Amino acid sequence: MNKPFDKIKLHGFNNLTKSLSFSIYDICYAKTEQQRKEYIEYIDEQYSADRLTDILGEVVDIIGANILSVARQDYEPQGASVTILVSEEPVEAPQTYVIDEAPGPLPESVVAHLDKSHICVHTYPEAHPDDGICTFRADIEVSTCGIISPLKALNFLIHSLESDVVTIDYRVRGFTRDVNGVKHYIDHAINSIQNYMTEDTKELYQMMDVNVYQENLFHTKMMLKETDLNTYLFGLSTKDLTDTEEDEIRSKLNREIQEIFYGRNLPDTE
Repeated sequence: MNKPFDKIKLHGFNNLTKSLSFSIYDICYAKTEQQRKEYIEYIDEQYSADRLTDILGEVVDIIGANILSVARQDYEPQGASVTILVSEEPVEAPQTYVIDEAPGPLPESVVAHLDKSHICVHTYPEAHPDDGICTFRADIEVSTCGIISPLKALNFLIHSLESDVVTIDYRVRGFTRDVNGVKHYIDHAINSIQNYMTEDTKELYQMMDVNVYQENLFHTKMMLKETDLNTYLFGLSTKDLTDTEEDEIRSKLNREIQEIFYGRNLPDTE
């Protein structure tokens, strides 16, 4: 963990905007057209607008905000969106503040309170008609102004969804002034998004950082290290497959995961 900043006495409201954006991918294999249809139906039920609202409501509590309004929508034939406007509790100036450097909670240990900006999620389930690969993507953005930090929701969101591949962007924009009128372009210490992940999260994933420190812009890619093929099969198990089929499916899944992680199509090996 990097050394924390000294506490800053602010003049008025903290005007920094902190945005944490996720693309979270769940990949699986469904052999038949019917199984692929059932996978889409499962995802639509598992991540309906109501369920996503509950997840984002937990995020609101974790980062310490208050809900102003909720807009949600389930789509046909599939997918859902939820947007929550949040606000920070009133703060009297001058204010003394330093970000909490402790990692945020996991799904089974949620804490509470919250209040300014927005949280939104959009889902994108899809199935390939030819090779059986099904990919579900959830795009989530937690954007806050003031003292509340979206980084506290980091571990909760990774563990709340079935996350095989995760790409995360964190950016601090704008500036705020201290009581002496000096501008501050960031109010907490950070050199990687990984600073705010729990150790068990880091042990599960292979990670890669691309950071632009001068711009307060941080990017982390995550790919699950170890995989049990049965957790990637929908509507069947390895007992239903020949050794040759297992190898073919593993190859397809690994290719899909690596292409998403590296952000480019891999050359054909045949």
